[in-house]
Amino acid sequence: MKNIAVIGAGTMGNGIAHTFAQSGFNVQLIDVNEIALEKGVNIISKNLDRLVSKDVISEVQKSETLNRISTFTAMSEGVKNVDLVVEAATENIDLKLKIFKQLDDICSKDTILATNTSSISITQIAAVTSRPELVIGMHFMNPVPIMKLVEIIRGYNTSDTVTKTIMELSETLGKAPVEVNDYPGFVANRILMPMLNESIETLYNGVAGVTEIDTVMKLGMAHPMGPLQLADFIGLDVCLSILNVMYDGFKNPKYAPCPLLVNMVNAGKLGVKSGEGFYDYSKSRKAEVVAKQFLK
Repeated sequence: MKNIAVIGAGTMGNGIAHTFAQSGFNVQLIDVNEIALEKGVNIISKNLDRLVSKDVISEVQKSETLNRISTFTAMSEGVKNVDLVVEAATENIDLKLKIFKQLDDICSKDTILATNTSSISITQIAAVTSRPELVIGMHFMNPVPIMKLVEIIRGYNTSDTVTKTIMELSETLGKAPVEVNDYPGFVANRILMPMLNESIETLYNGVAGVTEIDTVMKLGMAHPMGPLQLADFIGLDVCLSILNVMYDGFKNPKYAPCPLLVNMVNAGKLGVKSGEGFYDYSKSRKAEVVAKQFLK
């Protein structure tokens, strides 16, 4: 594989593009929003600057990496002559199904179609294409250039050959691929999201405050970041979407989103991306100011 298309220039998309380009692949980064593309490439450039400052890469390697990235607003142009497409759009099933229908129509019949979904069924996504054996999940962790894990999710019809190819490809990126089966939330989010949801329930029930809950998990469980702060960084809307996928998929009440999480998302308090979540990111200091107004 030499040519990769990445759909979506947001946090995950630009991280995936960065990782492939730094590993020597030609990357065609696609987004319908020109401003999002410019922002994505700027973020990649800044992240490469950090690597240069730490002597991880040279200025020449930075330039070579950026030169391997081309940007497109038209999907039909962006996926021309690529061996693999990695979709990294918003975690929305309707959007992903629409994208994969389009990809199936415009991509070469041999192109492998991967999705970076963190919870949605690979089998369901593959079913809207005429090539389900070539559809696979490739769930990178955030921040993509740093985190080693990639969940490789086999759909019901994903072929052994495609699975082996993507496992080996992930290793060439310096990642540690782990093969998992196609059930809601896969492994990472099936374990992580209930923990985050229970942390929100603990706050909602008045057991402790935001900073107290995060401090217990950091100092008592050696977590590098507290669960409520982590939820803010992931995006509370993303957390809600994943929990809904698992709740709908398993019909088990333990996956039901906490009412506090639902209320905060409905109010537009999404965490870092909106400037407010369980913490206030609009000021120089983080303050426990936002969640309080949604408590019982």
